[in-house]
Amino acid sequence: MKKDPQWLLLQQMTFFLVIFGASLSGFCYLQGNECIKANALSCGQCIQVGAKCGWCTDTFLKQGEPTSARCDELESLKKRGCDKIENPHGSQRILKNKAVTNRKKGAEKLRPEDITQIQPQKLSLNLRSGEPQNIKLRFKRAEDYPIDLYYLMDLSYSMKDDLENVKNLGTSLMKEMSKITSDFRIGFGSFVEKTVMPYISTTPAKLLNPCTGDQNCTSPFSYKNVLKLTSNGQQFNSLVGQQQISGNLDSPEGGFDAIMQVAVCGVSGIVLPNDGKCHLENNMYTMSHYYDYPSIAHLVQKLSENNIQTIFAVTEEFQPVYKELKNLIPKSAVGTLSANSSNVINLIVDAYNSLSSEVILENSKLPEGVTITYQSRCKNGVVNEGENGRKCSNISIGDEVSFNINITAQGCPKQGKPESIKIKPLGFTEEVEILLNFICECECHKHGIKNSDMCHNGNGTFECGACRCNKGRVGRQCECRKDEVSTEDLDKNCRKDNGTDICSNNGECVCGTCECKKRDNPEERYSGKFCECDNFNCDRSNNKLCGGHGRCECRVCICDANYTGSACDCSLDTSTCLASNKQICNGRGNCECGTCRCTDPKFQGPTCEICPTCPGVCTEHKECVQCRAFGTGEKKDTCERDCSYFNLIKVKDRDKLPQPVQAFPLMHCKERDANDCWFYYTYAVNNTEKEVHVVDALECPAGPDIIPIVAGVVTGIVLIGLALLLIWKLLMIIHDRREFAKFEKEKMNAKWDTGENPIYKSAVTTVINPKYEGK
Repeated sequence: MKKDPQWLLLQQMTFFLVIFGASLSGFCYLQGNECIKANALSCGQCIQVGAKCGWCTDTFLKQGEPTSARCDELESLKKRGCDKIENPHGSQRILKNKAVTNRKKGAEKLRPEDITQIQPQKLSLNLRSGEPQNIKLRFKRAEDYPIDLYYLMDLSYSMKDDLENVKNLGTSLMKEMSKITSDFRIGFGSFVEKTVMPYISTTPAKLLNPCTGDQNCTSPFSYKNVLKLTSNGQQFNSLVGQQQISGNLDSPEGGFDAIMQVAVCGVSGIVLPNDGKCHLENNMYTMSHYYDYPSIAHLVQKLSENNIQTIFAVTEEFQPVYKELKNLIPKSAVGTLSANSSNVINLIVDAYNSLSSEVILENSKLPEGVTITYQSRCKNGVVNEGENGRKCSNISIGDEVSFNINITAQGCPKQGKPESIKIKPLGFTEEVEILLNFICECECHKHGIKNSDMCHNGNGTFECGACRCNKGRVGRQCECRKDEVSTEDLDKNCRKDNGTDICSNNGECVCGTCECKKRDNPEERYSGKFCECDNFNCDRSNNKLCGGHGRCECRVCICDANYTGSACDCSLDTSTCLASNKQICNGRGNCECGTCRCTDPKFQGPTCEICPTCPGVCTEHKECVQCRAFGTGEKKDTCERDCSYFNLIKVKDRDKLPQPVQAFPLMHCKERDANDCWFYYTYAVNNTEKEVHVVDALECPAGPDIIPIVAGVVTGIVLIGLALLLIWKLLMIIHDRREFAKFEKEKMNAKWDTGENPIYKSAVTTVINPKYEGK
């Protein structure tokens, strides 16, 4: 018979294990200022638009401006002269902040509800629309955390040999898990299949014994709770040893029914209240024939509600299927089970270590308009955001991680009542409860005066500086009924000088009063009794309204102090005209609108101190021109810092240098560098810009021709040497001739004695041989 795969369910705090055979079947500010575009008629409506919006309670509205003009961005309201602005902010308060548990193994046993791994546990937030509230949660994995394991097993016939191994699992598993925690309990349940066709055979004989041949099997059933959680391993062995294999017709899928009943019937330990339905009678599931299998999504919901984590223990051939299922069920794991389940203990321990080392936060359903974002700060400084911001991995016992959570509301709920959400780590019983209170009205709303005389004979409530009209009334002061808003008589009051244009074509006539149109640019407004004024059609300077030094009122610039002119572009401040010698315009000009007008044509510049044609100009700028144009000179290392005060323009030759003109003086310069090379440039000041034109090539003197010089020197040396030799030779010849002549002369004059020297002996000796006969 083909061996079916198995799978396990595990739960943190209450773990349970399921063994089951078979397979499964313009401009940015135009877009940003939403405050004015909202047309808010009350402070409450205004603050719900966004966190940047404020409501002015001052009586600052100009004639023609509607009540909604009180709602604007904060800076804009201040610029418009509003001093009293309603701008409430959100807040938070911690209601329960029990410290995380620092429990050690072997210490005094604590109840599960007394163990704290997440802090704080309860908060209250006051949410202003568009303004996020940030809360920080700490999570610390506790040592010796209680573990409950519910072993849920498929007892179809293919699991016969597995059942024999499981019968002794209780004591072995208790011993192994004691290495992890001293607070461990174990339970057992089993399932086969729905007790209707086509899942089982409904013939009377098969209902008694669904197995074939001489095999003795128990009657089929959907799910049976055999043993509730207990710390007695022997009792687990005893009751599991009494279990018998059953049979079915198709690949079992009844495991989902069993998991659902385990989750919602409370047989898997201490769990939070849930909305699931329990259908156990005498520990047997009685509604399998009535209800369809739960969907995966439904199962995920119930597992999450009851803090259950799942381990699928399956054989190798079914691994791909269950890995896909794992991706659909958060906090689940897949382990490879041996053919006879002999490795189930190691599988459980490995899966527990894997699941318990990861924390994943989930939140309950959010109220309408509320959003939440997560950022996790995990071990080793790892920061995750987005969906990954919900979790941290590789958490060891005693490790602490934190989560930054932003909760933001957009607007107020329809009911405006407080709401609550819960955030909890998947698989844990602990949770954080967050009470949400929404700021839907301003503080000044509490002090509103109903039926106030300020609202046209009591036709509205005067609050936050404006009238909130009663039903059926309109107008800034609720002075009209809706059915009389537009009549010919009332329109007459909206025509200036009895003209034909109603509200100058810049507004609408409401109750005989002009309400001016709003511009696309919220900074631009119409005003006036007949909307004849605006704050954007004044003179401009430097492309700025009123030169940026005034405000536009009814198309006329109202200049700031020390400014004048139709566009407020003329400064009365003379400090910008002071020269370095503290004289206005260096005594060579007049200060007009904050700018010097030089009266001496030789002088230029913002304070009439620059004289391009004065002596010393060329020498003054020589080093900077040299370093910028050629990268040489004394300032080449500080060129960028010291020599960026002029614009440098290179030309090809001296003919391209500019010539002096009447508009501005210009100085021609010729300077020499350290290599005796000449460079040419001009220096001029054109308005306030300093310009230098320089010839990009140096003029250096031609160098000597080395080869002729060397040849000439060598030749000269040789010739001189030869000349000296010749002279020496000539002198020697002359000297020799003189000596010879002298010798000859002395020889001629000498008288020699012919006698012999008495002491002279001849060198010749003559010997006569006596026997010589002369022959």
